[in-house]
Formats: sequence, C-alpha cells, structure tokens
Amino acid sequence: MAKSKIYAGLEIGTSTICVVVGEVLGNGSIKILGVGQAPSRGVRKGEIVDFETAQTCLNDALVEAEEKSDVEISSVYLAVSGSHIESLCNKGSIRIPEVEGINEITEEDLDEVREIARDIKLPSENVFLHSIIRDYYVDGQEKVQNPVGRQGEVVEADYHIIHGIKTRLQNTIRCVREIPINVEEVVFSPIAAAQVMLKREHKDRGSLLIDIGGGVTDYVMYTGGSVAQSGCIGVGGDHITNDISVVMKIPLTRSEKLKIEHGSALVEDDGGDSIFLEDGPLTSGLEIDKELLNQIINARATEIFEQLKDRITKYDDLDTLGAGVFLTGGGSKLKGIDKLAEEILGLPVSLARISSMSGASAPFENPQLATSMGLIRYAQMIDSDRSENDNMMTKIGKKLGGIFRGDSVD
Repeated sequence: MAKSKIYAGLEIGTSTICVVVGEVLGNGSIKILGVGQAPSRGVRKGEIVDFETAQTCLNDALVEAEEKSDVEISSVYLAVSGSHIESLCNKGSIRIPEVEGINEITEEDLDEVREIARDIKLPSENVFLHSIIRDYYVDGQEKVQNPVGRQGEVVEADYHIIHGIKTRLQNTIRCVREIPINVEEVVFSPIAAAQVMLKREHKDRGSLLIDIGGGVTDYVMYTGGSVAQSGCIGVGGDHITNDISVVMKIPLTRSEKLKIEHGSALVEDDGGDSIFLEDGPLTSGLEIDKELLNQIINARATEIFEQLKDRITKYDDLDTLGAGVFLTGGGSKLKGIDKLAEEILGLPVSLARISSMSGASAPFENPQLATSMGLIRYAQMIDSDRSENDNMMTKIGKKLGGIFRGDSVD
C-alpha cells in the first residue's frame, strides 16, 4: 500500500482566511487533520491590498491549523481569485505524416498539438494560470481519451486556458512566501472547490458551480466531463452587507448580522414584518422593515446571477447542464438564494456539499471551506500525475517562475 502524505490548502478570502491540513491515506481517501480560520483584513475583492495586515491574519490561521492538526506547515497549495482572472477555450490541430502507408499518432504528435493549442497571445500584463485539456479529436471524432497508437490523418487538442494579471498574482504569492511558507502551486479557486463539491457524474452530465464569497463570485462550468467556462465576477456577499448598511444607515457589523439572521434573497419572504434591532450606539430602538431588507438583498443577488447568466450564455447554452447548478461559499448560506438562482438561471439549483473526506475536525457543512478542502484533493491529483510524469515538477516550477518573471507559461 502507498504511503500516506500530508498537504495544506490555503485560501486568502475577502472575509475569511482558511487553512486546511489533510492527510491522503494509502488507499487514496482523505482525512482532514485540522482547520485554521481567521477574519480576513487587508484583502479586497479577493486580492491583497495591505500586506502587513493580511500577513498577520494569515499567521493566525496558520497557527490555529498547526495546533489542531499537530503538523508544522512549511508549504501550501494556494487558491487565488479576483475579477482580473479570465478564461477561454482554444483548439490546435496537426496533420499526421504517413509512415510506410500508415498515419499512426505518436506521443510526439500529441506534444506538438498540445503546444499549438496552448500557443495563444495573452495581454502583455497577463500570465497563464492553468491550461486544462478538454478533449482530443481524431479526424473529427470527439472525446478520444488517448489518441496515441490510433490511426488518423488529423488530430486536434481542445484546451481550457485560465490567465490573470501577473502583478496581482505575484502579490498573493509574495504575501505567503514572506511568512515564510513555500507555495507548491497556485490554483484558481473554483477549480479547487469543484474537486470536492462536484462528483464525476455531475461533471459528465454538465454542471455549474458558483462560489459566492465575500468580495467576489467565482464559477466553473463543466460539460461532458470537461471544463467549458470559468471566471470571476467582482460582486459578492459583502456588497449586500454594504447595501444594507447604506440604505438602513446602520453599521456594517449590524448589517451583516441582519442579513444572516433575518434576510432573504426572495422579496416575498416574510414581507410586511418588522425587526427591532438590539440596543447599540447607533441603533437604539431602531425598527427595520423586513420587506425593504429583502428588496435590498434581492437587488444585489439578482445582479450576481444575471451577470453570470450573461457571461455563460455568450458562449454556451445553459440547457446543456443536465446536473444543474451548485452553490457554495459563504453567500450560499443566505436564505432563498437557491430559489432566486433557479428563477434567473432556469435550472435546478442545489447547495453543494463537501464529500469524500473524513476526520473529526472536518466541518463538512461549512461551504466557506470548500476551496481550501478542494486544494487537498487537487494536491493529491497533482502528486498522482507526478508519479506518472517525471516532468510534472518542472512544469509547475516553470509556471510559478513565469508568474514572477512575466513569461508565458503552461
């Protein structure tokens, strides 16, 4: 039986910094050893704006994770987000030369067609974050898993490519490295979350995972088992809290509590009722109209889902998503958010649940930890690939090096 291995996943979110320590056991299952969380400060819309403050919060989360897991954390898989991160799909194709009357596809042919598919020109300030193979085609035949050894005249490779602004990615990596903690690899947040939130069946049938965070909303869509779209919208749960604060003229902390305890994304929920706020410096005897509260929440939540719908339907048909939509992230805990999403997207919507993990300290029902826990599964997959491909470490190193030098990398 293979030896067990321990990994740490880190997400520096707008509202919370999460560190998860997990052990991949010899049989491939994952046991969560410890979770560390700290309120996030110095972070805006998923990006670090105050290094010193963010590092203090990060250190608090790391210390808690180490104490709970009894593991000294020296390296992490790091989730990144931000509205600057974009994606696209691109195909490359080559004609297979005939050798002794046979057009047989070789590993060298695949290397060549993969390079062509990933050879795209990005904006000068951007670098590659991920290039994910979607499908191979041989003479137009779709979803050929391994074309090597097959006969054909033309082979194509279809890639999903995720990229972002180099300096913004650098900032997050540098914040962690100065702790000092080594960064094993950088992962786009929804790609990590999908590893534990979506089952293989969901990806095969077609599904959309929406991660509603504090400052941003990340998403990844699968069709036929492959990534079709992914991206980030610069609107999240904190925007709803801020709207409540401005309209109701109450502090942000009271607005957040009001949203969570009494608010709904559906205007008709409990309409006409009133809420009496507890006494406070600025809210003594204040009465809140519940219908108005829900209208404020509904307006901003509607904006999130309409933006998502516009982005996705620009390239794909939502009707192809047979498994429907899955919500995660702190914002998914808002009452009625799933029903509102169903109304706007026209698809069945479920609250995603973390699966395939164990451990007494694993808070399975907390969607805020989806990305950090997904990083553990992602790390397991990367290590599995490394064992099959000795060049994997070189490729990862090349990617991180490229982010810091500005090269175009895989």
